[in-house]
Amino acid sequence: MASTYLSRTPSSTGNRKKWTWSGWVKKTKIGGSNNKELMSANNGSNQFSLIFFNPADQLNYYDYTTGYSSQIITNRLFRDPSSWMHIVVAYDSAQSTSSDRIKLYVNGVQETSFGTSTYPSQNYDSFMNLSSVPNYIGREAGTSNLYEGSMTHIHLTDGYAYDASTFGETDSVSGIWKPKTAPSVTYGTNGFFLKMENSGAMGTDSSGNTNTFTVSGNLTQNVDTPSNNFATWNPLSTSTGYSGQNLPINGNTTFVSAETGTNYPTYYSTLGVSSGKYYFECKMGSSGGSGAMIGISDQKQLTGFYGGGTYDYGYFGYDGKKYSNGSGTSYANTFGNNDIVGVAVDIDNLKLYFSKNGVWQNSGNPESGSTGTGSAYTIASPSLTTTGFYFFTAGDAGNSDAPTVNANFGQGYFGTTAVATNSGAGYQDSDGNGKMNYSVPSGYKILCTKGINSF
Repeated sequence: MASTYLSRTPSSTGNRKKWTWSGWVKKTKIGGSNNKELMSANNGSNQFSLIFFNPADQLNYYDYTTGYSSQIITNRLFRDPSSWMHIVVAYDSAQSTSSDRIKLYVNGVQETSFGTSTYPSQNYDSFMNLSSVPNYIGREAGTSNLYEGSMTHIHLTDGYAYDASTFGETDSVSGIWKPKTAPSVTYGTNGFFLKMENSGAMGTDSSGNTNTFTVSGNLTQNVDTPSNNFATWNPLSTSTGYSGQNLPINGNTTFVSAETGTNYPTYYSTLGVSSGKYYFECKMGSSGGSGAMIGISDQKQLTGFYGGGTYDYGYFGYDGKKYSNGSGTSYANTFGNNDIVGVAVDIDNLKLYFSKNGVWQNSGNPESGSTGTGSAYTIASPSLTTTGFYFFTAGDAGNSDAPTVNANFGQGYFGTTAVATNSGAGYQDSDGNGKMNYSVPSGYKILCTKGINSF
């Protein structure tokens, strides 16, 4: 949502003293100079109620009229770009105990440690549910404070303060906090439920009210949800020898190198694996594509180029060679601008395969099992590596190319462009996960939580 937001202006006033906001969020921007707004009710004249992450990545709630009527800031920092989390703000200013007037919950647990905790006066009227005051999802009115990341299952209840267990529950098998897809709540006059997933128009209210939001900008739907978390590039795991490495963009699926010297930025997936078979794709940008190295690694932090590490296994666009431990060997065709490289890693049989534009290189057959027909490498066991896991990896391995690499970990997009194959539906793994541009080899999974759990 980095360049887009949703908006709606209530036509009538509801309960400004009691309400609940609940949403599942996956942050992609860590730090920075601006707030990351989850929801705001802002009249544009410096009077507002806000739910947001500040530049230090603390969770905040503010009410402001002529000064801060409420100001709640967690001590805890929220800097995990790899997973979804559930945020609940329960507001009830009628409560006699001040600390009961605003309650924050994260993944089902109430936050109790605050750097700042100024609670509203009893019976204070917030700006939520106020007629003619615009409501925004992912934005603060008139500012650059846009949320960057994904959001889904967004609820607002007008006149009812619920705790987190109303909207989420602990999975009996995994022990992980998960959403209730149809919570039993009363929404009131201005309440809404925005599912924000793969069915229906974005911004449509599913609460039974007609409080639908207007979408501004290019808001995209994908298959990454709280119940099935997909890998992205990890903005927290970068080359230690290069302080100028750009952070990934487009929901942490695109990296733009912009490096034309001898620094070599490298990007790793947020999810790693130690067993099973997995597939992903990368599409090169319109310039510098031959400078990219695509493959897997153990995510050891390097000061040199990706392909130089003992447990790096990469395919280099410029010369078509395969690189590991700093050594290049003849392997396949070169690749460059707008080409799509597929990577299939069979950890069970310790084999690695690469494709170019849907054609497996070196006559490779990822479905050949222990035979490893045409595999690029027999890789080391994950147990021998530095981290014990392999991660999908891409890097700038050229001296002057500055490639852009758009990864599709299964979300169905290369950057902001949806896959166009199979009538636009793409291709799924055998469990129905993902949207890939090319067919997923039989027995291979998408790098997501359901894919990992299926082995």
